[in-house]
Amino acid sequence: MPFTTFDHSVLADAAPFEDAWNQIRAGLRRDLGARLFDQWLKPVRIGNYCSFSQSIELWTASDFSASFVTGQFGDRLRLAWRTADIGVREVRVVRAPDDAAPRALRLAASGPEDHALTEPAVAPVPASALAREGLHLRHDFASFVVGAGNRLAFSAAQAMAAPTAPLFNPLYIHGSTGQGKTHLLHAIATEYLNHHPQATVLYMSAEKFMMEFVTAMRANESMAFKARLRAARLLLIDDIQFIAGKGSTQEEFLHTINELATSGARIVISADRAPHHMDGVDPRILSRLAGGLVADIQPADLDLRLAILQARRAAMSDVAIPDSVIDFLARAIRSNVRELEGAFNKVLAYAQLTGRAIDMEFAQAMLADSVRANARRITVDDIQKACAAHYRIEPSEMRSKRRARAVARPRQVAMYLAKKMTPRSLPEIGRIFGGRDHSTVIHAVRTIEGLRQTNPDIDADIRALQRQLEG
Repeated sequence: MPFTTFDHSVLADAAPFEDAWNQIRAGLRRDLGARLFDQWLKPVRIGNYCSFSQSIELWTASDFSASFVTGQFGDRLRLAWRTADIGVREVRVVRAPDDAAPRALRLAASGPEDHALTEPAVAPVPASALAREGLHLRHDFASFVVGAGNRLAFSAAQAMAAPTAPLFNPLYIHGSTGQGKTHLLHAIATEYLNHHPQATVLYMSAEKFMMEFVTAMRANESMAFKARLRAARLLLIDDIQFIAGKGSTQEEFLHTINELATSGARIVISADRAPHHMDGVDPRILSRLAGGLVADIQPADLDLRLAILQARRAAMSDVAIPDSVIDFLARAIRSNVRELEGAFNKVLAYAQLTGRAIDMEFAQAMLADSVRANARRITVDDIQKACAAHYRIEPSEMRSKRRARAVARPRQVAMYLAKKMTPRSLPEIGRIFGGRDHSTVIHAVRTIEGLRQTNPDIDADIRALQRQLEG
C-alpha cells in the first residue's frame, strides 16, 4: 500500500493529528491518574493513518502492551479520537514496526484499494515484559523435583497451566516455607504463556497486592488498580496469609477473584496453611478458595531431598560431588528445600573459590553452623517408640524374641529406619533390638527396601514415620 511519509520537513500535514493526540493524552492522564497513564499510555505514539477507512494506528513497544492498552482503554481511545473531529473513526493499537521512524506520521493515500492497514507480525511476549510483571521464567516444571509429598500439587499445577481449561478453579497450594510453592506458581505462568503467548499474566505477593491497593486508594486511582488486575487471564497470588486482618484489602481481593472466576480466568493462590486454618480472613474468601482444588506440599522426606540434590549435581556436570556428600547434605539439612539448596550452593561456591575438592571433611566444615541449626538427634529408641505406636504394639515387642508377623514386620521397619536415620552401626542396632546379630539387621533392611518397591502400604508407612521423626 503506498504511503506518504511526513517527517519534520512536511510536518504541517501531520500537525492536526499530533495536536489531537496531545490533547487526548492530557485528558487521559487527568482521568486515569499519572501512575496508570505513565505506565501504559505515555509511551504510545501515533503511527499510520488511512483516510479511506478513517483508521489510525497507535504504536506501542510490544504486542503485550498493545493487547493490554486495547483491552483496557480501547473504547476510551476510540471515543476521544472521534470527539477530536479530525476524520478518525477507528483506532487500532499495535506494536510499532521495527523500521518505524521516530516522530513520523505515515498517511495512506486515499482510495478504495488502500483501506486496509498493515497487520503487525504476531510475536511472543518479550521476556522483559514478563519480568516486569514479577515472573521468574527460570522456574519451570522441568526443574521441579517431584516426590510423594508434592505430587498432588505438581499434577494440579500442570493441569492449571494446560492449554485446555482445568476442571477446578481456583487452585490453592499450601505448605510450610521453602517447600516449592513459589516455584510452582512461576512454573504455571511459564507453561501457560507457552500455550497462550499473548495472554495477560499477573503474579504478585499478597503483600504487594495490599501495598498497591492502598497506594491506589490514596492516589484516587482505585479504578485503574482494579482494571489492571481484572485484565489478567491468569492471576497468581503468593502467601495469601498476609491479608489476614486487612478488611478493605480482603474486600477488594474477594471482588477480584469473583470477577476473574466468572470471566473464566485462572486463579492460583499459595499460603502457608490450609484455608480452614486461616485466621482473620473473610469466610467468603475461604469458601471461594476451598471451592476449587486445595493441594498441600508436605515437607521433603529423605528420598525427595536426595533426589533434589542429585538433580542439582547432574546440572553441574563439571564438578565432582561424591555420593557421600550428597547423602550427608540430605540427612543434615531437613528444615526445607530452600535451605537444602542453599547449603548445596554454599559448598559448591566455597570449593570453586578456594580450589578445594569437595569431600566429606570439606562439606562438614563448611556447613557446621547449618548442621547444628538443623540438628535433632534421632535415636533408635525414638524410632522404636514411633513404630510401636504406628503399628499398635507394645514398645517392648521391639526387643522381644517373638516372630509373629504382627510383631516381626514392625520390628523390621524399625531396624530399617534405624539404619537410615541414625549413625548407629549394624551390630549396635542389632544389640538394641534384643541382642540380635548384624545379619538380622541386614535382612530386615533388604526386606523393607524390597517391600517399598512392591507394597504401597509399606512405602506409605515408611514415609509417614520419617516425616514424624524428622518433624
